[in-house]
Amino acid sequence: MGLNIKPLSDRVLIEPEAAETKTASGIYIPETAKEKPQRGKVVAAGKGTKDHDMTVKVGDTVLYGKYSGTELKLEGTDYLMMREDDILAIV
Repeated sequence: MGLNIKPLSDRVLIEPEAAETKTASGIYIPETAKEKPQRGKVVAAGKGTKDHDMTVKVGDTVLYGKYSGTELKLEGTDYLMMREDDILAIV
């Protein structure tokens, strides 16, 4: 991966999974009605702080809160930058 970004402290860069485009019954969902994904892959992670060691590592698939993080667009791809505390679970 050619992404050159290094999160500081206890921050994590996540690439969200694509939103669902079709329901289980086969109905296509328009762009305006799609829900924000709450699952993604860790692309980069900081080193932590002196009081907090990092639990997640690059490559982990994680679940996070619906409104967590700051949205970024880098090299044409959407990412989320958030603190490790905003991550709910490693899948």
